[in-house]
Amino acid sequence: MRGFRSGVAVLVAGGLLVACMPQAQEEEVSGRALYVDLCASCHGDSGRGDGPAAAGLSAPIPDLTVLARNNRGEFPLVAVMSHIDGYTRTDEGDPMPEFGPLLDGQLVPVDTGDGVLTPTPAPLFALAEYLQTLQR
Repeated sequence: MRGFRSGVAVLVAGGLLVACMPQAQEEEVSGRALYVDLCASCHGDSGRGDGPAAAGLSAPIPDLTVLARNNRGEFPLVAVMSHIDGYTRTDEGDPMPEFGPLLDGQLVPVDTGDGVLTPTPAPLFALAEYLQTLQR
């Protein structure tokens, strides 16, 4: 009987481990494609805030290519993702829409700087990674 309980415990623990592991993605998420679809109209193809819709907005559009420079050379990954999904925005005058619902999807583990892997929607992380490639 004791061996049976040990076997069940091992099976349950193994099942929990598999359930918590990230599953293989069926389709690769493209941060560049998300940027083109969601961001380029305001931020421009290069990310400098010169998109075709920028002229019609009341507030200046931020230059996304200097995010790292403005943060002592380190790309502010968590702040960028929080702003995109609307989590940390409180400024009612911010013309940027909240994209959180559009970026729901499969979760991927992301180190947010504290060594802890945080489940993050794959599209949100892919978009933030793409923005990191725009830094100059």
